[in-house]
Amino acid sequence: MSSTLVGEASFLLEVKHSRFLVNAAPVESPEDALAFVARVGDPAATHNCWAYRIGNEYRFNDDGEPAGTAGRPILAAIDGQGLDRVVAVVTRWYGGIKLGAGGLVRAYGGSAAECLRTAPRRELVVQVELEFAFPFADTGTVHAVFAQFGASKLDERFEAEGVRLTVRLAADRADDLKARLRDATRDRVRQVE
Repeated sequence: MSSTLVGEASFLLEVKHSRFLVNAAPVESPEDALAFVARVGDPAATHNCWAYRIGNEYRFNDDGEPAGTAGRPILAAIDGQGLDRVVAVVTRWYGGIKLGAGGLVRAYGGSAAECLRTAPRRELVVQVELEFAFPFADTGTVHAVFAQFGASKLDERFEAEGVRLTVRLAADRADDLKARLRDATRDRVRQVE
């Protein structure tokens, strides 16, 4: 199971008089990631390099550094820490001494990895949405079962033949929920595909 950050985190590294400030945060969408990049990037800095990973989506930017020396190592740090739904921005203020391509890769990747390694994390729980249909008479029982499983109600519709209810819950609890609903209502609840 992958994890994400609990909140924003930062880390400062100095290499040969250049300062590398890492800001990282949990994000839910590419738009969130780009908004974070815009918010924490320093226009007065020499470079604001960044990367994000959200599931299978990822993007990175070297912001003027030689190709492959900043954004890709930052992404590698995110992946190396087993994180998902994370953005990291490394802001560099040039200190007057050239670091070379290898030095840049180590500075960007290393500072991002250290920031992410020490940041508080939380497990990402995979959620599923399920829709059920059942007779009006079972409404109380169904709601009680959902409460036992920590399912959150997303939508509830009352129709001529009964109730349609959509819930979200942890994917690993879905099968147990379905079995409990079947037992509690004598199999009168059916899942709508």
